Amino acid sequence: MPSIAIVGASRQQRKFGNKAVRAYLQKGWDVFPVHPSEESIEGCRVFASLRDVPCPLDRVALYLPPHVGLTILEDLAAVEHGDFFVNPGAGSPELTARARELGLEPLDDCAIVAIGVSPAAL
Repeated sequence: MPSIAIVGASRQQRKFGNKAVRAYLQKGWDVFPVHPSEESIEGCRVFASLRDVPCPLDRVALYLPPHVGLTILEDLAAVEHGDFFVNPGAGSPELTARARELGLEPLDDCAIVAIGVSPAAL
């Protein structure tokens, strides 16, 4: 099964960080929610940081405000991962520039739509 870390995962079902968890679970992915103060989201164990996720990741999806997203980029650069989605509202020119400085290739796109799911349907 492919794996994804949802950085900025949320317990609140109206938030996109929760919709992403549900969408990827529905599509059969191994989902690793990342949030510093939650323990469980949609039945998944939550990890405090990307460095705590116990396996390589096929995809990472960022659901944080840009100024907060900047703080996780070094962790992201330190873990094995594939695609890095910067979802609508999570990106900024500063975040993109810093990500590229660290050798990351951010994709400015919706990670939910990328798997064929409409966020409105969740």
